[in-house]
Amino acid sequence: MRVSRHRKLLSCREETKDFSQDSLIDILIAMEHGSLKDNNASTFSLTDEDHTLANSVRFTLNQDPRVTFCGYSIPHPSDARVNIRVQTTGDPASEVLKDALQDLMGTCQHVRSTFDKAVDDFRMSEPIKTMKIK
Repeated sequence: MRVSRHRKLLSCREETKDFSQDSLIDILIAMEHGSLKDNNASTFSLTDEDHTLANSVRFTLNQDPRVTFCGYSIPHPSDARVNIRVQTTGDPASEVLKDALQDLMGTCQHVRSTFDKAVDDFRMSEPIKTMKIK
């Protein structure tokens, strides 16, 4: 059994800026459980997370052709922890997870910038006095 690697966690719900690959992993991965001999299958435990992040990560991982299996479970509803299982065709599971997290972060940044631009365009097209805000 591989020795668990504990890393400092921040909640993904906190305000975040741009992250490098290493800092993204530092934020999301609490523990990795796997074999020293077979690094293409691992389980990653994320703390203080729920279905929102886990399903997004699962979806992104399943889009990768290197992934043969990906699924997640929440051990207990009162336990704010998610276990994500990743099995690959041969690449290290941690590297595939890093790539998926970068893709997911890029998608989130694109959605955020598109939304912010749409809000700015709306505010510029409608004078504030004519807007009916309840």
